[in-house]
Amino acid sequence: MFDTVLVANRGEIAVRVVRTLRSLGVRSVAVFSDADADARHVREADTAVRIGPPPAAESYLSVERLLEAAARSGAQAVHPGYGFLAENAGFARACADAGLVFIGPPADAIALMGDKIRAKETVRAAGVPVVPGSSGSGLSDAQLADSAREIGMPVLLKPSAGGGGKGMRLVRDAAALADEIAAARREARASFGDDTLLVERWVDRPRHIEIQVLADGHGNVVHLGERECSLQRRHQKIIEEAPSVLLDPGTRAAMGAAAVQAARSCGYSGAGTVEFIVPGGDPSSYYFMEMNTRLQVEHPVTELITGLDLVEWQLRVAAGERLAFGQDDITLTGHAVEARVCAEDPARGFLPSGGTVLRLREPRGEGVRTDSGLTEGTEVGSLYDPMLSKVVAYGPDRATALRRLRAALADTVTLGVPTNAGFLRRLLAHPAVVAGELDTGLVEREAAGLVPDGVPEEVYEAAAAVRLEGLAPSGGDGWTDPFSVPSGWRLGGEPAPVAFDLRVAGRDPVTRGARPGAEVSPNRVSVTVDGVRHTFHRAADWLGRDGDAWQVRDHDAVAASLTGAARSGADSLTAPMPGTVTVVKVAVGDEVDAGQSLLVVEAMKMEHVVSAPHAGTVTELDVTPGTTVAMDQVLAVVAPREEAQEEQA
Repeated sequence: MFDTVLVANRGEIAVRVVRTLRSLGVRSVAVFSDADADARHVREADTAVRIGPPPAAESYLSVERLLEAAARSGAQAVHPGYGFLAENAGFARACADAGLVFIGPPADAIALMGDKIRAKETVRAAGVPVVPGSSGSGLSDAQLADSAREIGMPVLLKPSAGGGGKGMRLVRDAAALADEIAAARREARASFGDDTLLVERWVDRPRHIEIQVLADGHGNVVHLGERECSLQRRHQKIIEEAPSVLLDPGTRAAMGAAAVQAARSCGYSGAGTVEFIVPGGDPSSYYFMEMNTRLQVEHPVTELITGLDLVEWQLRVAAGERLAFGQDDITLTGHAVEARVCAEDPARGFLPSGGTVLRLREPRGEGVRTDSGLTEGTEVGSLYDPMLSKVVAYGPDRATALRRLRAALADTVTLGVPTNAGFLRRLLAHPAVVAGELDTGLVEREAAGLVPDGVPEEVYEAAAAVRLEGLAPSGGDGWTDPFSVPSGWRLGGEPAPVAFDLRVAGRDPVTRGARPGAEVSPNRVSVTVDGVRHTFHRAADWLGRDGDAWQVRDHDAVAASLTGAARSGADSLTAPMPGTVTVVKVAVGDEVDAGQSLLVVEAMKMEHVVSAPHAGTVTELDVTPGTTVAMDQVLAVVAPREEAQEEQA
């Protein structure tokens, strides 16, 4: 076993790898950009090395700086985690050239399976069924469009060089192919440095099932069962579980054997995942999609049902050990479900969010595991992936695991940064999810019903109670002037409510009076509304409950009107999320049509198109490509044309 391992990643996966290194008595080396100088993975590693400024291209994606860090720290091996350079064959080769062991598969296997076009051809030759699609690399836009029409709509555009849903586009209308191909290329280039695309037939209501494989360098390959990953939004997995309720023992064995064959076909070693698309109505008709040549985000559910530490076995295989078990030794016991907690705001269309973690509470307890990179004070920005943590629950059966995970998400508190924890909790209670009737489109179809329409009344009541508490005079000599207490007291009548003007972002302002009987402490506030007691976690102007959170600010209508009158309302285009402007398609003075794409803002590897609110003229443009913007920052102003103004009137 190695003495020292450098973890070439950040966030929860870096913390996760450090945990196993510590259990094995191996010294861990963290790396960090300036944005992560005080991050949790830096604190928990045995030592840490700075590798550059915040942009990933100058730090976590810099092969040269990572190798320098390994040399300075005396590391013998490098664990890449997932994301960043985990599936970069060039990085694996550079590690070998530097005398370092890359804790992952051989570089040739990464290169082969990282090219989805070559990967499909390779596994097809090995007898593994593949999804019908385009053939050949380096297709032009016109060739991609022709292939899509030949396959028949709908089709899925996919980057050849990467995974994780980045750059994937579902196209149902052939007329939209040109725009979608251009957007997919931009995202692929930004995420993987390669804009090569392929086209695949889209299977309606498919299930996404993947098989975990483990191989050593001595020719032994086993599979560790499957994971159901069908609950996705924008092609990104958000809930994963093991095993799948869809598969019977015969289909599980057949898919496992196909995954093992796919791994053998590329000379694989280490931990990897073979992903299949499965028609929900016919599980026996499964198709190979791709192979992820790394540890997967959802690996904990496999660990919980097999009792194996996959990171430990990655290390052992990389150190030259043989697998200590064969296929017949693998047993799947119980059920595990994982939820990905991400910095995104369901109330704002799931746009990426950011901020400072003001209060953190992560669930623990029987059958509950949390993998996290967070601490109180963590700054969540727009430079890196939005996933903050993973909450995982295990039980003897699926119903128990689901129940424990819902309770764990309700107990998750991340005040200061909007997350999807409450949304995930409601999703896990959806009848189709409870029944195991899943497909990759379920979340998109049901999302609107899983996002509350408004802000609960008790949230405003709690915020008013906090404001009232803040007005109470602090003691000094033991005597308080009763006229200085904002109690609403009045002569000859019931106390008058003390009113406060409040506002939640994206909602109209409200006025609420503080009710008697509220209990306020530095971390909690309780109020009674219509005879029901409601208790919230609190930090500054944030309130949280059952995984949901609200930032309730004071609202000054006069000040808002004075400062925002000139550049607000329907004419302004504002940043929907904190991020970077990547595309500007107009200039001041340009005439635009309603709905015309004007700018593109990117955050956390996600693009958002900002369109003209109405026909008119661009009168202001405050950004250029590369400009960093804050949420709700004004980007441009479009003055309506005369006819548009008449219609508005």
